[in-house]
Formats: sequence, C-alpha cells, structure tokens
Amino acid sequence: MPAPTNRFKARLKSGETQIGLWVSMGDASVAELAAHCGFDWLVIDGEHGPNGLRDILAQLRAVGDRSHPVVRVRDDNRAEIKQMLDIGAQTLLVPMIESTAQAREAVRSMFYAPQGVRGVGAALARASGYGAAGDYLATANDQVCLLLQVESRAGLGALDEILTLEGVDGIFIGPADLAADMGHRGNPGAAEVQAAVTDALTRIRAAGRAAGILTSDRALARSYAAMGVEFLAVGSDVGTLRAGLTALRKEF
Repeated sequence: MPAPTNRFKARLKSGETQIGLWVSMGDASVAELAAHCGFDWLVIDGEHGPNGLRDILAQLRAVGDRSHPVVRVRDDNRAEIKQMLDIGAQTLLVPMIESTAQAREAVRSMFYAPQGVRGVGAALARASGYGAAGDYLATANDQVCLLLQVESRAGLGALDEILTLEGVDGIFIGPADLAADMGHRGNPGAAEVQAAVTDALTRIRAAGRAAGILTSDRALARSYAAMGVEFLAVGSDVGTLRAGLTALRKEF
C-alpha cells in the first residue's frame, strides 16, 4: 500500500483556487468544526498558535480527510519538519524564508534520500499507518508538498532564484510581516505593500508555481482570486469567532 494521495498537491497543479482557513486556537474541536465547513484546506498554525507536537497530532486526527490540513511549522528546523511528516502531515508551510540556501535546505528536509535527508522511521509513524503502508518509503516523496513562506524584502529579493528549485510546490506571501519589514507595521493594505504582494504573486505564477496568501479583507481576497492565486486563505478561526461573537453581542 502506498502513501496516501495528496489531493491538495494535485489540485495546485490544476490552476484552480483552493479556499482555506487559518486554524490558530490549538484546539482539536475547533479544527474539527472548521473541517466540517467545506474549506479546501486548513492551516494548523504551529508558528503563532499555541501548538505543540501532540496538539497538532490531535488536530490532524480531528480534521481527517474532510479538509486538507496544512501544518505551518515554527521555523525551518529539520527535526521538527521530520516529526510533522511522521505524524501524518503531508503538506508543510515553512515561514520566513529569506534565501535560496535556506529554501534548498527546507526542500532537503522534506524528502527521503537520495532527493533529501528526511530521517527514516516510517515503520513507527502514523504517516505510514504504523507500518501498514508497506510501500510508504517508496512513494512518500511523491506525496509530500512543500509551501515556502516569503514575507520580507530579503525573501522577495531571492524569490526568482527560489522559484527555480525543484521540490518547492508553492510560495506563500506573508503580508503582515512583509508590511512590517517595509515600514507599514499593522497595515498590509498599504499601497506600497500591495504593489509588492501583487508583483510577487504574479512572478510566482509566471514561474509555473502555485501562489498563496492570507487576507481577511474580502475585497482583497476577491482580487487575489481573480488573479488566479492557487491557495487562498480568507480568514481565521480567531477572527471569525471574535467577529461573530461581537456582532451577536451588539444586537442585544
């Protein structure tokens, strides 16, 4: 039995826009609820959310196959990437990529040899069904999906070279950190920031790679969808819950 088919990865190549949601609360029930709501993909946020290894494992189980879980790791630490893959995450989002060398090492962390240096422990891992998927080692490299997060001026400067690397399935532009780095902290909608974002998304798609971004601004989200952005997150569990509760309270 081979590794499970990564349908999110396959759909990235189709050119359609997959709609996602950020899941940051660190709670399996929240992740499960979101998975029932029809989103194509959900980011389980291990960078800013209060998520450890077992928290993410619980959320992967809660989401199941109702939506595609994308795990944002804390950073490009090779050991953590290995653990996330072993507990069953097939798609990882690695934040704050600022150079081709850093991107290349992230690629190497994702793949078993000879393409990379991922440690071999599949017989013990949830990813292989605890050994039930006998062909896991032979097929896993084809089903993992690497999304790199570019969110600084340095990252944008290295973007064209990063886009030449094999093993990078998509580039996610992080508007909040990019805005801060460009002198517009807290204002990712600033014209200068949006010009840089639009240029980056255009360059990514022109290079034949999938482009992604997160925004809670509905108008911006529609503009990104119109551009053909392949993976678009349109909000978060925190923002949606807060907005809904605030609106409900204001009614009374």
